[in-house]
Amino acid sequence: MNRFQQEVEAAIDVLLLQQVILYPTDTVWGLGCDAEALPAVKQLYKLKGREAGKPSIVLVADWAMLKRYTTEVPADLEALIAADTRPTTYILPASRALAPDLVGPDGTVGLRLTKDEFCHKVVRRLGHGLVSTSANKAGEPTPAVYSEVDAAIVRGADYVVNWRQDDATRVAPSRVVRLGAGGTLEVVRE
Repeated sequence: MNRFQQEVEAAIDVLLLQQVILYPTDTVWGLGCDAEALPAVKQLYKLKGREAGKPSIVLVADWAMLKRYTTEVPADLEALIAADTRPTTYILPASRALAPDLVGPDGTVGLRLTKDEFCHKVVRRLGHGLVSTSANKAGEPTPAVYSEVDAAIVRGADYVVNWRQDDATRVAPSRVVRLGAGGTLEVVRE
C-alpha cells in the first residue's frame, strides 16, 4: 500500500470512531469529521471554539450523496457542478441526514462535491459527507498551508493527515452559491 492510500485508510479509521481529523482540503487546511455523527461534530466545534448551529461545509463524493443531504435540488445544479472550474459550495436546504449542529438557523447547509483526489477518496470510503471547516480557532486567520495551522489545533485533532503537509500551494476559499427564491442560484462569494 502506498503512502497516499495509507493516509486515506488512517483518516477513515479515525472518522469511523467518530473523531476529528486535520487534513488538506481542496482549498485550505481543514478540520473534519463524519457529517452524520453529532458527537464528532460537537467535538470539532469545541476544538474550533465555534458555537453550535453555525453551519459548516460538507464535502460529498458524488451526486447521490449531495442529494442525500438536501431537500431541494435546483434543476440545473448537476450541470453547474460538472462545469465548475474551481471548488464551489452550494448553500441548499438541509435534510435530516446531517448532524443538526451543521444546519444553519435558516435550515440550510453548504455542500461541495469535492474533486480533490485525497478528499474524494476519504469521502467515498467513509460513505458519508465529511465536515470541512477551516483549521483555525473561530475568528482567527484561515490556514492556507499546513505550516500556518495553530499548534493547539494540531494537538487537539485526533489524527493529523500526513499528506501534502509540505505543499505550499495557496488556493482561494471556495466560491459560494446560495439557492434563492424561486430556485434561482445567487453568488454569495466569488
